[in-house]
Amino acid sequence: MTNSDAVHTPDADALRRQMTKLLEAAIAKLPESFRVVFMLREVEGLSVEETAEVLQIPRETVKTRLARARCKLQQELDSKLRNALHDTFSFAGSDNDALTERVLAKFISNGRKL
Repeated sequence: MTNSDAVHTPDADALRRQMTKLLEAAIAKLPESFRVVFMLREVEGLSVEETAEVLQIPRETVKTRLARARCKLQQELDSKLRNALHDTFSFAGSDNDALTERVLAKFISNGRKL
């Protein structure tokens, strides 16, 4: 789904704002070295080489820090979203938990922005 395909309803917009706040809070909790790499790569769109040059660190370190940042974000967001979704979709039970895990993993691994 591209930004032009996004649904613009009051509910969808409110959900998007809440998700953005959750993501921003989770990013803020990252250790600084991970947060800087994550922001340069995923938000600013710098390449591994550009990020390494800006930070004056090896390319492998950029890759490692980005992977660890994504993992920490996934862990942080998973617990928060699981609790929120459990109350919202309690009827779905374990099916919903599995879906949530797949969506979060895909979201983080693709470096998607809300």
